[in-house]
This record gives sequence, C-alpha cells and structure tokens, in this order.
Amino acid sequence: MVEISTSILSVIKGEESKTFFGLEKAKTDYFHIDVMDGKFVEKNTYNKMLEYASYIKRISNLPLDVHLMVKNVDESIEDFLAFSPNIITFHYEACKNKEEVMKYIKKIKENNCKVGLSIKPETDIEEIYEFLPYIHMCLIMTVEPGKGGQTLLVNMVDKISKLKKYVDENNLEIDIEADGGINLKTADAVKDAGANILVSGTAILIAKDYKTIIDELKK
Repeated sequence: MVEISTSILSVIKGEESKTFFGLEKAKTDYFHIDVMDGKFVEKNTYNKMLEYASYIKRISNLPLDVHLMVKNVDESIEDFLAFSPNIITFHYEACKNKEEVMKYIKKIKENNCKVGLSIKPETDIEEIYEFLPYIHMCLIMTVEPGKGGQTLLVNMVDKISKLKKYVDENNLEIDIEADGGINLKTADAVKDAGANILVSGTAILIAKDYKTIIDELKK
C-alpha cells in the first residue's frame, strides 16, 4: 500500500483547523508543506507555510513532509528544522554544484531529519543517481513546480519507472514520491510505475469526504 502526503497549499483561509483535523481523522500519512519563495518558483507561500507548519505541530502528531521550492536552501532548512519535520526535500536545480547538494544532504541528516531530493520535469533522472545512496527519498515533480491543481505530465510516469528500475537494480532503499496532478484518474499510473508516496492536494481537499479519496488513493 502506498502512503499519502496531503498538500495543504489550497487550504481555505479560516478553515485550517477543521481541514487539518479532518485530514488527520481521514488518516493521511503526512502533511505536505509546499514552501515557495517567489524566486525559484513564481508563487510565494513561505510565511503561510511557516504559519501552517507551526500550527500543525501544536495540534497534530502527524509527520511533516517539507518540500522546499526555494533558491536559498540553507536558510529554508534552518527555518523549517524548527518544526522537527519527518523529512525535508530540496531541489537539485537550486544547487550550484554537486558539493552544494552534498552539503545540504549532510546538514539535514545532522539534524536528525530524513532527506529528500527533488527534480523538475525537464531534469533528467540520471543527473541525480549519484546522490541516491545518501538520501531517503526522491521526489519526482509530475508537473512544473509552483502551482496547485495542474494536470499530470504523462511522460513523467516513464521517469518514475526508470528511477524505480535503477533503485531495484542497485538494491537502494529509497522512497519514490510523485507530486503534481495526482488524483483518482492518474494515481494508478504513478503507483504502477513505482511511486510509493503520492502527494495530492486539490483532489483531496475538494472532496466531501477526505477519507474516501485517501483510501482510494492508497489502494
């Protein structure tokens, strides 16, 4: 069974408490924190996500799955480590060189947090193979990062398959997370390709019953 990380990007203002409690009751596995700085991606959710992460830590024991879509990775790691997340994922494309990628991996691990590395749709999966032995999760963006409610890019399913094949052939223990355009129509394709954590936001939050859709996505 796959795990579900619910993106809280499109939570309605004023309904945060009701939504977070509802998602916990519906047994989402993680709260997915989409951190955007208005530079690496167009949208800026930075302060909103600091606020949401702080609030969730006060009311819930569910793990935080922090996804940094930012240029200043160093500073953002510092800011979100304060909430003791389960995992912090940063973007390969935000790093100047391989040394910087390894620096951030080391920094996150030294703070007793799991490490995820994410790639945008245009980045070849082979570019990050060398880092896989050092991380806990690879996040494949199945849409262009920065906006909620987009349609899944079908060719990203092949990228997930290629990663899964490499992981299996090299006996690596790593989670594969798919993020973007995941709903009941697209979930089976990414699961069959090898993703074992699905990020879904809009599809879950617009549902009348969170549990029904989360259960369906997990199947």
